[in-house]
Amino acid sequence: MTSIISINQTSPYYPRRLLDLQDAPAEIFCLGNLQALKLPCFAIVGSRKATLQGIKHAHHFAKSIANMGACIISGLAEGIDAAAHRGALASRLRPSTIAVCGTSLDRCYPFKNKELFKLIAENGLLISEYPPGTITKPYHFPQRNRLIAALSTGTLVVEASPKSGSLITAKMANELGRDVFAIPNAIGKVCSAGCHQLIREGAKLTEKPSDIAEELLFRL
Repeated sequence: MTSIISINQTSPYYPRRLLDLQDAPAEIFCLGNLQALKLPCFAIVGSRKATLQGIKHAHHFAKSIANMGACIISGLAEGIDAAAHRGALASRLRPSTIAVCGTSLDRCYPFKNKELFKLIAENGLLISEYPPGTITKPYHFPQRNRLIAALSTGTLVVEASPKSGSLITAKMANELGRDVFAIPNAIGKVCSAGCHQLIREGAKLTEKPSDIAEELLFRL
């Protein structure tokens, strides 16, 4: 596995999209293929407690959008995030996915995703704003979400409860002028409520990857 390196705002690899943030990190720490930062990026996020259908959707959308040429960004969490990373890794694109971590890159959280962590380091890129050795704090994870939103041209929410961190990502994406997409689900399910809320607030109702291509990818 390659070594962790840091890039600051003067580096040609530092993503200029991060500068849209008022608190853009002075440097980011990277593990993997830096060429991922040169690709157009699209975020796919959602519930940690995903349904089987949600996991299938995340994998399918990630693979399809990566095959259109967009690097898939997510947060390495269980559920939708992990499925999105795996879908991107199953595509033809290389590097195909970026994991934005809420921990420093000398550890993997959650630990059960250690094999996925290794696959992304080999076939994509892991990034963090926290230097190696940083003690993980709960607020690091919502802080991570702003980087996911800023790095991406658009964000798709697959499944989310009304209090999901994915809604924070979607809100930040909207505030940054990025497109927000949401997949509708069956009424009465907690995992549907967040997506339906986003659609009511103006997110683009999304049923298939071509819906995103028609709205967004021609601008990538």
